Amino acid sequence: MIKIQSRFSRILAGGALLAVCLTSLSPAADVAPLSGPAPDVISDTWLNSSPKTMTGLRGKVVLVEFWTFECWNCHNVEPYIKQWHQRYRDAGLEIITVHAPEFDRERDIANVRAYVDKADIKYAVAIDNDFANWNRYRNRFWPTLYLIDKHGMVRYSKIGEGDYAGTEKRIQALLQEAG
Repeated sequence: MIKIQSRFSRILAGGALLAVCLTSLSPAADVAPLSGPAPDVISDTWLNSSPKTMTGLRGKVVLVEFWTFECWNCHNVEPYIKQWHQRYRDAGLEIITVHAPEFDRERDIANVRAYVDKADIKYAVAIDNDFANWNRYRNRFWPTLYLIDKHGMVRYSKIGEGDYAGTEKRIQALLQEAG
């Protein structure tokens, strides 16, 4: 029994070491969450909007969402994004969603456009097939939300679903701050 436990312990220890090595080899593994000035969202293709820059959006609160149209978690967040767009756009909230594909069929802009039309998405959608924005934002997950204040600083990020009331309170607080 002792030999089995000893061998099992060595296997587990070896597996843990391998997992640590694989994690440290991943480029996203050592990346800290984004803070400070918000990077521009740069894309050759924008749906529902002309290109937007953070400098051009100064004085507004900006919500940047990373998503992809076949992600169920993204589908679950979508109604809240739409509500916030409807409720707060006239108060100074600008929404930019960055479509970063997970699967090959999500790289096809016609498929993205069809989804945006079918889902009745009215806010800006930037296509990020090369993951340049994903990397600029140090993003790692779908969906992820970033709230940017009126001065262009990242003030909040939310990975995944949930805490919609908390996110909305943060939107409201940022909209109340002086520009």
